[in-house]
Amino acid sequence: MTDPGRLRALNEDAFLADGRLGLFIVADGVGGRPFGGLAAGEAVSVLWERIWRETQAIGALMPGRGADWVGSEAVVQIGGVVRTAMQDASQKLRAMAKIDSRYGGMCTTASVVLVAGEVAVVGQVGDSRVYHARGATVRQVTEDHTLLNLQVKQGLVIPEQARGRRSPITRALGLADELEVDIYAVPVARGDRLLLCSDGLHEYFERGKVLRHLFQLDIRAAAPAAVRHARRRGGRDNITALFVEILGPG
Repeated sequence: MTDPGRLRALNEDAFLADGRLGLFIVADGVGGRPFGGLAAGEAVSVLWERIWRETQAIGALMPGRGADWVGSEAVVQIGGVVRTAMQDASQKLRAMAKIDSRYGGMCTTASVVLVAGEVAVVGQVGDSRVYHARGATVRQVTEDHTLLNLQVKQGLVIPEQARGRRSPITRALGLADELEVDIYAVPVARGDRLLLCSDGLHEYFERGKVLRHLFQLDIRAAAPAAVRHARRRGGRDNITALFVEILGPG
């Protein structure tokens, strides 16, 4: 579910859920820059097309082979597909800006999950997030590419002070000619759940029990409940929540 929030006239988030391909994406057009919604939508379109084409070429969507498959050459190859697709999407936005100056500076975050067998390969740029839940255990898979998170890592700000605060991003699709993409390989099993979300939602996860509660809901109720929570807490940005449940191997 995606929602403009309570303060924004436009919704500049975009998402995609392709269960047959095992591909899930959330993109958040960067605020304060032009055409954020266009950047997010264009990025999602390019990512789907590139990843679909490449996975068909390499036969990446194989039956599950167990958690020991995480470090295999196949997963490395799939990670390369996700990284290249994200870099291609970034270059597409840069090319659009060169053709039409109105698009200069437009950029977007992107969190990408590609489920292949019993592994979820995650690509990350920006401050949207991916969470993984197994039973009562919930963890944040991705790292925010923000100035504030960099300060936390350098010991300049303590994590408790950073929680819920907004900060300029340090990486985004379309922001620069060269794009560094974080890639993660997450073992998944039947019953596991994932959440991809924009910062308009996760900024209201100050308390861990909120996130655990959302993961325990019926999968069809989780995203609407997440959006309601963010709106009740202020809804100062666009809100997108994409919950994924693993139904079985392969």
